[in-house]
Amino acid sequence: QLDPFYASIILFVGRAWDAITDPMVGFFISKTSWTRFGRLMPWIIFSTPFAVISYFLIWFVPDISRGQVMWYLVFYCIFQTLVTCFHVPYSALTMFISREQSERDSATAYRMTVEVLGTVLGTAIQGQIVGKVITPCIESPVFLGETNSSVAMEELNMTHDTESLTDTRNAYMIAAGVIGGLYMLCAVILWVGVREKRESSQLRSDEPGSFFQGLKLVMNHGPYIKLITGFLFTSLAFMLLEGNFALFCTYTLGFRNAFQNILLAIMLSATLTIPFWQWFLTRFGKKTAVYVGISSAIPFLILVAVLDSNIVVTYIVAVAAGISVAAAFLLPWSMLPDVIDDFKLQHPDSHGHEAIFFSFYVFFTKFTSGVSLGISTLSLDFAGYQTRGCSQPSEVTVTLKMLVSAVPVVLILAGLLLFKLYPIDEEKRRKNKKALQDLREDSNTSSESDNTELASIV
Repeated sequence: QLDPFYASIILFVGRAWDAITDPMVGFFISKTSWTRFGRLMPWIIFSTPFAVISYFLIWFVPDISRGQVMWYLVFYCIFQTLVTCFHVPYSALTMFISREQSERDSATAYRMTVEVLGTVLGTAIQGQIVGKVITPCIESPVFLGETNSSVAMEELNMTHDTESLTDTRNAYMIAAGVIGGLYMLCAVILWVGVREKRESSQLRSDEPGSFFQGLKLVMNHGPYIKLITGFLFTSLAFMLLEGNFALFCTYTLGFRNAFQNILLAIMLSATLTIPFWQWFLTRFGKKTAVYVGISSAIPFLILVAVLDSNIVVTYIVAVAAGISVAAAFLLPWSMLPDVIDDFKLQHPDSHGHEAIFFSFYVFFTKFTSGVSLGISTLSLDFAGYQTRGCSQPSEVTVTLKMLVSAVPVVLILAGLLLFKLYPIDEEKRRKNKKALQDLREDSNTSSESDNTELASIV
């Protein structure tokens, strides 16, 4: 029941704060000493209960006439910070569980499979619990011509059924409780089942380098910048598709009651095909997998916008989009450890910068999410989109086609061109692997010699 303007302010400030916290958390993690539980795991475990509490409070409606905006702004920012305290070290764990590239690739494939599966589960829980409370669309709104959103919201509030509003509030809180419980369960499984290996990331020294010196080195590392840039464009394409898909199904295709099932088809398709892409990248290489996997969505995105509304074609496009989404989920995260290996070879005396690589990777993921939200909101606003309307102006239909078809296709093509500049192909990856093994063997030999010399002196 907040004015849309204040809701936008909360989202914007929360995303901006979230962007700041990623490098901050990366900085503090890089300064964290090793404990008997590891270097990253304490961040994950100690942030979890507070993240669950703040998540629940985001969906709670406080019984205060004033201060609701500040309530949601504060808890939204707190929640974003605590999720960053979980996500950055969780992502960086890949580098701390094995030295072997094949094992890290396998771990990444398992992680992304379960992440997509978790998205399916979260969508189903939230959708089913909240969806049981029916909120009807507005057939003939009197205020379509009004430009003042607060006036429109006020009239909508006057006609809103109080009992339905209470049921909606309860449904959101129940969904938040269930998802918070799953958050706790998964954190406990991670705590019990995963152990960091201190030796997996270090070559010679246990002392991490300076954060700001490491940040400068990381941001000047060419393969990392090229990977991030290509990833930014392809991520933006799929986030635009994801963010506008429900509206596209509802208003452009006319499948108001089917879009949840179509979304489920996309996510299930993505979940089932991640193991295929893991095999594909092992067999044909990661760059080839990027070109084939991400570009496979292009013809289907064009098809769904050009053809007339057809439920069968829509499901076919959903499955095809899921296959491409799986590649977009898996491959950039699978390529990041190779970039870190390449960095270690170029800077063998600079250690402990894994958190910087992952924190800025997470930052750019959230940055693209915020950009896609801004593009979508502004475009639909200019087109005359009416909240909860049963139908929309023709300009909105055209805008939605652009947002889920034309713009993502252009962004995917731009991202693939940038991936062309990414220098780490399979041959380079094999050379890096061999060079790292030689470097570690030299380091171990040097360490043994020092110990022998020390013993003889004693």
